[in-house]
Amino acid sequence: MLENKRMRQIAIYGKGGIGKSTTTQNLTAGLAESGKKVMVVGCDPKADSTRLLLGGLNQRTVLDTMRENGGAVELDHIMRHGYLGTKCVESGGPEPGVGCAGRGIITSIGLLERLGAYTEELDYVFYDVLGDVVCGGFAMPIREGKAKEIYIVASGEMMALYAANNIAKGIAKFAQKGEVRMGGIICNSRNVDREVDLLRAFSAELGTQLIYFVPRDNVVQRAEIRRKTVIEYSPETHQAQEYRNLAKAIDENTFFTIPKPMSGERLEEILVEFGLMDMMEDDYRI
Repeated sequence: MLENKRMRQIAIYGKGGIGKSTTTQNLTAGLAESGKKVMVVGCDPKADSTRLLLGGLNQRTVLDTMRENGGAVELDHIMRHGYLGTKCVESGGPEPGVGCAGRGIITSIGLLERLGAYTEELDYVFYDVLGDVVCGGFAMPIREGKAKEIYIVASGEMMALYAANNIAKGIAKFAQKGEVRMGGIICNSRNVDREVDLLRAFSAELGTQLIYFVPRDNVVQRAEIRRKTVIEYSPETHQAQEYRNLAKAIDENTFFTIPKPMSGERLEEILVEFGLMDMMEDDYRI
């Protein structure tokens, strides 16, 4: 169990393209709607981790601001307030082809600390972390003990599960040295056959839980086109309620573990058991 502290710091990982940033922002909207005070720190050089919360505002990143201001940076230079007062920060990255993007995360979190961004009023801080990279700078939120809770966004697709298992290996390594724990798997559905059962079995094998299954719905894409979360764009829809339910599941979660990542062989056994390898072979033949 994690110690019950007021401010919960959470890192969201997942395979690139799995819908991690979309899920995080919709989850954040659900928490904000329920009255929680939230800060989102985008840890992706694309700087798109807060656009739905900000209505598409082109957020000035921490690294760009530091380069332009010569290091003389104030908190209001790098933080914007989005949906229902959510605090939004984008770490940014180096110029293309130059430097390590992971350094942006380290620099940003350090600067936010010095500028007093982590206020007592905050209930949650979310770190939306690039893709499935858990080494070097990208592991900073968990390596330095900032993020105490980790959630992985996955689906029933093979590569999403491979990525989730690799992320679990990184979490297990850091958990041995600190307080970081895994809170569960969030399934962002791709309508794969037997997807719920597969994700439940996968989660159980890791020693964690499938904390929520987010169904696939085209209203998510319609909301994104209009640069809004589903809860803001279409609050009465079933999908908006799904994100509220996800927020509630995270808020009430008390089940935290050190994951037990699988060997490649064991993961493939599970995929075979649920027919995923057969489906891939069928697709290849087609």
